[in-house]
Amino acid sequence: MPNPLPERAQRAVFIGLIIVLVAFGLYLSFGGFGPDADEEGPAAAPPESETSQGQQGTRGSGGPDALSTVEPSPIPTTAADDVNVLDWFPFTEEDLRAAGATASAFAEAYGTIDYTQSPESYYASMEELATNEFADVLSETSRVGAFWDQMSEAEAVAEGRATVDSMRTFGEDSITFVVTAQSITETADAEFDEELGEFAVTVVRSGDSWRVFDFQPADVGQFGGEE
Repeated sequence: MPNPLPERAQRAVFIGLIIVLVAFGLYLSFGGFGPDADEEGPAAAPPESETSQGQQGTRGSGGPDALSTVEPSPIPTTAADDVNVLDWFPFTEEDLRAAGATASAFAEAYGTIDYTQSPESYYASMEELATNEFADVLSETSRVGAFWDQMSEAEAVAEGRATVDSMRTFGEDSITFVVTAQSITETADAEFDEELGEFAVTVVRSGDSWRVFDFQPADVGQFGGEE
């Protein structure tokens, strides 16, 4: 049977083992091999990555503070003296002329009366220039019917004249003109010029032509589109 180690030697061995275990434990704790080391390392990277992605998203969002990598393309400008103001309208010059001619022709027809003819013939000259809806109400006394009643009672024969003074307003397919109308009237007693005054004449596009949508004294006529 082997001789046991002396008591002093046993203590030395035991103390040595304790020192080795403590040293190994400290090494594991501070040497990067702990159980949280592998999880904390990769987990620390995403916040920085998310911030970078957020900054890139802001730059490409098109906001007022965004920085563009595309070279700017300045819009062309035109000197004030070279501007074609007709480009600001949704109509060509031909459109404006045709629309104005329709408004003027209607006012001329309004002022042209022959009491010896039927009222239907008087209205017909305007109906062919009007929209279907307006043609149906022309003969009403609140429209042009009152003028026929007045002139036929005076047994008048009148020639209408008209001129476009200005364009009051416009829409995509409508224009309101201010037109001065005149009726050169001849009666049994005298011949005289009658100024009928200013009228607001609204015309609307109808295919390739224009039709009168409304006709009223300028001070009560339309100030907008098709009201």
